[in-house]
Order: sequence, then structure tokens, then C-alpha cells
Amino acid sequence: MKKKVFALVMAMVMVVGCLAGCGGGNDDGGASEGGESSGAAVVKIGGIGPLTGAAATYGIATKNGAQIAVDEINALGGVQFELNFQDDEADGEKGVNAYNNLKDWGMHVLYGCTTTGSCVAVSGETYADRYFQLTPSASSTDVTAGKDNVFQVCFTDPNQGVTAADFVKDLGNVSKVGVLYNNGDAYSAGIAVAFVAHAKEIGLEIVAETTFPDDSNTDFSAQLNECKANGAEMVFMPIYYTPASLVLAQAKSMGYAPVFFGGDGMDGILGMEGFDATLAEGLMLMTPFNASATDERTQKFVETYTNKYGTETLNQFAADGYDCIYAIYEAWQAAGCSTDMSAQDICEAMVAQFTSSSFSVDGLTGSGMTWGTNGEVSKAPMVVRVESGAYVTVE
Repeated sequence: MKKKVFALVMAMVMVVGCLAGCGGGNDDGGASEGGESSGAAVVKIGGIGPLTGAAATYGIATKNGAQIAVDEINALGGVQFELNFQDDEADGEKGVNAYNNLKDWGMHVLYGCTTTGSCVAVSGETYADRYFQLTPSASSTDVTAGKDNVFQVCFTDPNQGVTAADFVKDLGNVSKVGVLYNNGDAYSAGIAVAFVAHAKEIGLEIVAETTFPDDSNTDFSAQLNECKANGAEMVFMPIYYTPASLVLAQAKSMGYAPVFFGGDGMDGILGMEGFDATLAEGLMLMTPFNASATDERTQKFVETYTNKYGTETLNQFAADGYDCIYAIYEAWQAAGCSTDMSAQDICEAMVAQFTSSSFSVDGLTGSGMTWGTNGEVSKAPMVVRVESGAYVTVE
């Protein structure tokens, strides 16, 4: 009797083993959306950004751009990536909750966060836990300050402000400048403060410094009237495109037509639902990506993005997301990382690679991108002007 029971148990074990070997589960070998499993261990990339709420366009763009890169990498074979992107609604507390969810999932590397406030909160957590973090678009220096494991693909806020002031000075045809910014937003205030300080150093005349409290603000008449009354020929406004769209409409209604100049947060204004693109005619902004560029890599990305996601969120945030994933991919391979390493060991290897003098990345948003030990990227900025509803690079 004992022999019969033993034989029955062994038979059941063999059946279970056969089912498992025939693909009964794929918890460890599946690839991300659009990718193909090669049977290799999957690198789990956690992503965080707003997929809902007022800043959703930015999170959706970075997620989509990142997913395109993941799909391309997986199609190459070899190292396989899986992207798990969590919605934080651009809120720091929700960002930390998303980060904890990703840790429970088994994340190896963090891609994100998308917005500065959430990224500052989460970067403190990744520093304490020793997870490598690369953000596509959180541009405040507070994101990386004192945290050797956090890196940026986007320009920092002070860098944008200084570069913008130099650009205005070099134009040579602007003598009086007004400034309009959100003093309740670290991104907007960081760029504006750096712009004003450098503008004064190089001899630009700042005739008005105006602010508003948050991006829910809808009336900019006081700020615009101050700029107009003081003769500002250009208004520098490092703000996001939602309030910028209202500024442009209100300026037109009051007959005020200075040159408006913004930062990379204004990218995406032409794709706003219901926005009259003629209001943006002549608008200038700093961006590391121009979807109208004719190089092969940009054209391929634009075609893929448009076919998969449409054009509404095709902007520099999507390109930054794409570049982030490729930077992680190249560093992962160069550092010799593997999924059986701890997150802490992966972090140290990735940090060493990113800060190596021999490491650089060619991407959509810059060629020969390198990183300093402060996490800041080095790449050349681009200024574009809106002409007939499209970006034209300003030489």
C-alpha cells in the first residue's frame, strides 16, 4: 500500500513539473508591452509621473517615449526591459507611495519622477535605500542636491535661466524685458531667479518682475499691464503651457504684443486641445528636442510615436523619456549589471558608470551627453520659434 501511495505522489510531481516546464507561468521571463521575451532575466524599470490631473500630459509623454525605447531594446534581443509606470498625479506623497509599490514589485532601477515636487520627495527615499534614479524632466537642483544616486536628463533650472538670458542678450534687439513666473512652483521660480540675476550681470534691463501663486491662476491682466506699462519688448515666462495659453490669449485681447519667451515646460502648447495655435505665433522657447528635425533618428522616433500614440503628447518630454531608457540601457551593459545583483549593488555600479569620463550617450535631446557627480547633464540647448504652427530652430 505504501508503495502505491508513493508511486501516485511521484506521478503527480512529474505532471506538475511537466506543466511548469511547458510554460504554465511567466512571472520571471515576460517582456514589457510591445517587447518579446527571449527567456533572459528581465530588468525591472520603475517609472513615476502624473498620468491623471493637471500635469498628466507630461507624465503621459515621458511614459510613452520610454515605452518606445523599451520596445526597441527588447527587439534587439539580449537584455530585456520591463517598464512599470505608476501615477503620482504630480504629488509628492503619492510619488512616495508609488515608489514603495515599485520596490515591492522588485524594481531594479527607477526612471522618474516626471515633476520636480514629487521627484524631490522620492529622491530622498532612493538615496536612503540606494536605488539608482534617472529623471527625464525634474529640473530643480533640489532633486539631486546631496544625493549621489540621482541623475537628470533634462537641463537644470539655473542652467535654463542663465542660458536664456545669454540668448536674449545675443539677440541684440531687445532692450527692456519683463518677467512673469509662478512663485509657488520650484521649476518656474528656479529658472526665473537665475534669469533675472544673470540678466542684470550682463546688462539686460529688467523692467518688471511679476508673479502668480499657482498654475490654477486664470487672470494675468495685472502682470501683463505692469509689463506693458514699463515698456517690456519681451516677456520671459518660464511657466507651463496651461497658464501660458491664458497669458497669450489675454495679451492679445488687451492689444499687447511683445515677444514671449519660455522654457522647456512650455513645450506642448501647440498640442493643447482647444488652443488657438495662432496665439503662439512668434513664441520662442528653449527645448532640447524639435520634432521637425530631419535627422534619421528623430524622424524614426516621430513616426513611431505618431503611429502609436498620436501627436498630442509628442514633445520634448517624450524625447527625454526615450533618452532616459537608452541611457539606463547603455550604462547597465557597460557596468556589467545583472538582475541577480541587489538594488544597492546595481546603484553603485550605475553611479560609477554615469560619472565615468568615458561614458556618454547620443540621444534625441543631445549628442555626447555626459553627467557630473552632481547628477547634472551636459548638453547644448536649443531655442525654437513658432512659425505657422510649427517649431523652427533659431540659429
